[in-house]
Amino acid sequence: MLRFISGDHCTEKEYKLDLDTPLGILEIIGTVEAVSSILFVDREEKEHLIQDDTPDVLIDCHEQLVEYFNGSRRRFSFSIHVKGTDFQKRVWKGLLDLPYGETGSYKDLAVSIGNEKAIRAVGSANGKNKLSIVIPCHRIIGSNGTMTGYAGGVWRKEWLLRHEGKHENS
Repeated sequence: MLRFISGDHCTEKEYKLDLDTPLGILEIIGTVEAVSSILFVDREEKEHLIQDDTPDVLIDCHEQLVEYFNGSRRRFSFSIHVKGTDFQKRVWKGLLDLPYGETGSYKDLAVSIGNEKAIRAVGSANGKNKLSIVIPCHRIIGSNGTMTGYAGGVWRKEWLLRHEGKHENS
C-alpha cells in the first residue's frame, strides 16, 4: 500500500529518475523520503539514470512501474508526498479506491468522497494529480463512457485502460 508522507519537503534535495515505457518517458521526482511526481515528459532520450545517490524510494518506484508495465503489478507500495489542498488530497485518496482495470466517472468519485455536488472540482483536482498511474486518474472517464482529458494525452489513457483490462485477471 502507498504510504503518504505529510509535511513540506520543498526544501529537501529533489532527485530525478527516468523510466522508458511503451508510452514514452516517465520522469520520477522525489526526495530521500518519498516520490512527489511521476509524469510523462516529451523527450526521446532518458536524461536521469540511476546514480549512486539515487534514493531507494525512487528505485523502488522505478522497479514497481516496470512491473506494472509488464502486467505483474496492480498496487504500489512506496512512500509518496502529495502537494495540494485538503480537498485535492481527498480526491486523490479516493482514486486509490478505484480497482485496477475498472473505471469510474467524476460523479462516482465525488460521491465516494462524500461531496456529490463537487463534480467539477473533482475533475479539476483529478487533472492536477502529479503521480500518474500510481494515483490512477486515468481510470476516470465521462459518465457517458467517453474518454475525458488526461495530462499525458488521451491516447495514453486509452492504452493504460486497455493494458489494465488485458492483465486484470492474470
